Amino acid sequence: MCDSCHKTRERSEEEYRRLCNRLSRIEGQIRGIRGMLEKEAYCIDILSQTAAANAALNAFSRELLAQHLRTCVARDLRAGDDGTVEELVNALQKLMK
Repeated sequence: MCDSCHKTRERSEEEYRRLCNRLSRIEGQIRGIRGMLEKEAYCIDILSQTAAANAALNAFSRELLAQHLRTCVARDLRAGDDGTVEELVNALQKLMK
């Protein structure tokens, strides 16, 4: 089994709260989009809300990535673990698809 499959990181209460709040807002946006679809809303209106949900999810990813760089990546580089850089490169490639 790979080491990265079991990696974890403790987050501060503030960071955890911020990330969860962002996800809750995104969940609400997605439920709203479903409601629009069920109410047969106009396509452009649904697409507009979809773009807003995508932007919110991208903002979540940027915040999580910034925290990862400041904590996990910095810690591993200071410890001489260059494997984190390759892991980060792979993650960025997935994010930028």
